[in-house]
Amino acid sequence: MRARGVVCVLVTALFCGAPQALYGLQWKALHEQADRINLTEALVSSQGDPGSLGSFYTLGLVYLNLYKTKEAEGVFKKMLQMSPASVEAQWGIAELLRRKHYLKESQVMLKNIIKETPDFSPALITLAYIQYTNKAYSESLVLAEKVLAQGKDVVDTSNYTRALLIVAGSKGMLAHYGGPLAKVSHGLQVLTYLKKAQRLQPDTAGVLFGFGGFYLLAPAIVGGNSNKAVEYLEKTIKTDPFFTDAYVRLAQAYKVKGDKEKYAFYLKKAREIDPQNELAIDIESGKCDFICVGK
Repeated sequence: MRARGVVCVLVTALFCGAPQALYGLQWKALHEQADRINLTEALVSSQGDPGSLGSFYTLGLVYLNLYKTKEAEGVFKKMLQMSPASVEAQWGIAELLRRKHYLKESQVMLKNIIKETPDFSPALITLAYIQYTNKAYSESLVLAEKVLAQGKDVVDTSNYTRALLIVAGSKGMLAHYGGPLAKVSHGLQVLTYLKKAQRLQPDTAGVLFGFGGFYLLAPAIVGGNSNKAVEYLEKTIKTDPFFTDAYVRLAQAYKVKGDKEKYAFYLKKAREIDPQNELAIDIESGKCDFICVGK
């Protein structure tokens, strides 16, 4: 653990220099492009214009979409060699740190980026995910709402959809842990935000997971339904076989239905994909900070 921390500190020190107030890339258009093209097209573009930060950034985003961590890291480091003040590259490194569960190190970088470029929504989204993982649901909600406040003209579709999903998830947790007022003020809005996300990207893994989680965790009186939970969560892992949280929630859904074999199978699958997954560890440990069902 100590060596792990030293490595992260060194990475943070190397890549966490203060970004410039204005970033040079049209990041919204590049995020939209990365969602449309495949890896071959992204590689051809970067090779055809090796001096273009934009083509490298698009390639890095495509690698992130494909869970190719090492390749994405190589691209973002290359960008930082080309332009040490690149906010986009700094965010890319911070996002990779989050995915590797170096949350504190990622958080340091993200706060530095946001301080200098407060409207850079990818950094707001990554920090919102971290705050959610840290169980700081109010902070996660505020960050996601800042992205929504920027509007769809400023934010790319995927990050805007993620913001809607984070709001839904954060409100769900605040309702779960809050009193009667929180259950009304937050709980009744969860499905509304999920439906807004669904209208934007109906078939994406994130949206499918959002609905699956809602049907699994919501009380029956407001729409909870284990059969629908299984349906949506199975669609999630079919759409994105590396969506670890979906395997954990699917395991829980099968536990609710009394299928202990599938519960064990999907929980094991989650740990195989990501041994450090916070949701899987939480459920296995019995802490249940992220809500256990099927006890």
